[in-house]
Amino acid sequence: MWDPVQYGRYSDERARPFSELMARVGADGPRFVVDLGCGDGSLTATLGQRWPEATVVGVDSSAEMLAEAAGRATPRLSFRSGRIEDWQPDRPIDVLVSNAALHWVPDHRSHLPHLVDMLAPGGWLAIQMPGNGDAPSHRLLTTLRRSPRWRDRIGPGPDRWPDVAEPADYARQLLRLGCRVDAWETTYVHVLPGPDPVLEWTRGTALRPVLAELPAADAAAFEADYGAELRTAYPAEPYGSLLPFRRIFLVAQRG
Repeated sequence: MWDPVQYGRYSDERARPFSELMARVGADGPRFVVDLGCGDGSLTATLGQRWPEATVVGVDSSAEMLAEAAGRATPRLSFRSGRIEDWQPDRPIDVLVSNAALHWVPDHRSHLPHLVDMLAPGGWLAIQMPGNGDAPSHRLLTTLRRSPRWRDRIGPGPDRWPDVAEPADYARQLLRLGCRVDAWETTYVHVLPGPDPVLEWTRGTALRPVLAELPAADAAAFEADYGAELRTAYPAEPYGSLLPFRRIFLVAQRG
């Protein structure tokens, strides 16, 4: 389902939250670092650069993304196939990262105790998730998918957006699990150039699982309908289209 090239079109915008997330991780000399939902491995590789003595493992369920990541492997950096909800480490983890991935797991908050249990004493958990379920890009996608024209052809679809909670909700849960917690949110305003740039953005993420349910001709028609709605919600301006994008950050250290 995932396309590394399409996802990477906005690599700078997608990398910035990862950098800001990891800046709050104070691990000193970790030996075992894991990136759950590593994608194409480009950001995972930066963990190996930060901690060159650590063994770093990237885990993802997408064969396409792992094929792209394989070229970045080193003796200390490897990539494995697995799903966030059922992958198991072979030893305690010193730094566990999940960047823009955990929200794809159904009922993802129920998995937080297990993620904390994976940590070594004093280990760090770093999570970043989109918190923009109320944004026009997502509301329009849901409304269109449920419209008379499309609902019978697509089915219920991936209604994950309302599952993302507020930063304080995650903070309370992690505090109850005995962690020290740093939780915050940031809304980035991306300036996206070119024709239909917000449509291009969603082609790499939210739109992909919807199009995967449709044959090629129907997928093109759905995309055309969605693109027309996005052009109204995110009008083209002389400098491009503005895409406000809210993200939620969680950094926890196990007690």
